[in-house]
Amino acid sequence: MTPFGRHEEYTARELFGTAADRAFEDAGISRESVEEVFFGNFMGEFAEEQGHQGPLAAEAAGVSAPATRFDSACASSGAAVRYGVQAVRSGRADVVLVGGAERMTNISTAEGTHALAAAADALWEARAGVTFPGAYSLLANRYFHVHGGSREDLAHVAVKNHDHALDNPLAQFQQAIDVDDVLEAPMVCSPFGLYDCSPMSDGASAALIVSEEFAEKQSLAAPVTVTGTGQHSDSLALHDRETITNTPAASRAAAVAYEDAGVGPDDIDIAEVHDCFTIAEVLALEALGFYEEGTAIDAASDGATTIDGELPTNLSGGLKAKGHPVGATGCAQITELTKLLRGDHVNSKAVADAEVGLAHNAGGTVASCVVTVLEVVA
Repeated sequence: MTPFGRHEEYTARELFGTAADRAFEDAGISRESVEEVFFGNFMGEFAEEQGHQGPLAAEAAGVSAPATRFDSACASSGAAVRYGVQAVRSGRADVVLVGGAERMTNISTAEGTHALAAAADALWEARAGVTFPGAYSLLANRYFHVHGGSREDLAHVAVKNHDHALDNPLAQFQQAIDVDDVLEAPMVCSPFGLYDCSPMSDGASAALIVSEEFAEKQSLAAPVTVTGTGQHSDSLALHDRETITNTPAASRAAAVAYEDAGVGPDDIDIAEVHDCFTIAEVLALEALGFYEEGTAIDAASDGATTIDGELPTNLSGGLKAKGHPVGATGCAQITELTKLLRGDHVNSKAVADAEVGLAHNAGGTVASCVVTVLEVVA
């Protein structure tokens, strides 16, 4: 990963080149070994007037190989990772470069909000003025109406994730906040104040996925493997769904990933979930089977998802504090989980016994979702 934050002096291609450099150095693999490139990006046409980014990403990484761009809104590089895994599993490739990049802070907040709204239904939502703070506020308010909960419950999610990011050198916000800070912050869209919302960010992420045979032949140190991957989708517009108090795309993607890996929710030691808004973490915990519907609202305040809790969640800081350059987020979750599981993350000591991690990467109002299971191998 690159650090997430404001990098107005760099283009998305330059950011991805930097992330790729770090991936190659970390893996000890030559660029000539890469057989395919899968790259996630969502806002390129809006922020940089740049489409056709697959070959651009390969060039920035110094790779000569077939390259494909994935657009699944905020789940773009999560999808890139999934298809990279499938390419290797199928035997089509032994080495694949995956990742994503986004440049967001070089345009105004209004322009960025307009660009992000393209991940909603243009005809029935965006045209009516719906933005993502508004859309997720609908989810939060309906959740409160059906299951109970309050702004203070959500505030604990933000506080927890900021605490987790304090020592993460790649996080956008390395600053502590408390519940009062969250509740007293400027209102964005009720019930969300400023600290309930992930920021606009610049950044990139990259990873090299290799076959077991290649790793053995090259004597690579590869202690973490992807054992499960799942993807699903839902109606793009909220009004077309039977309910908005849960996220079926995430539940279905998780079911596929769990079956693929041969594990279940009780086997997961740590998780990185898509907390673009504080309510999104709550909905993710329920969709992934960690909590029954309507019960995860207390997970952060009860300490269950803190660094020393039963299910440490978003030890990177999550999207809330680590940052959310949308095209890079999914692969960044894989980056952070890999470091956590192999023991070289700043927060690894707190979860030294963790062997199974899960990444949950969502697009839009979870109209798209990719779930990935990673495990430590002997």
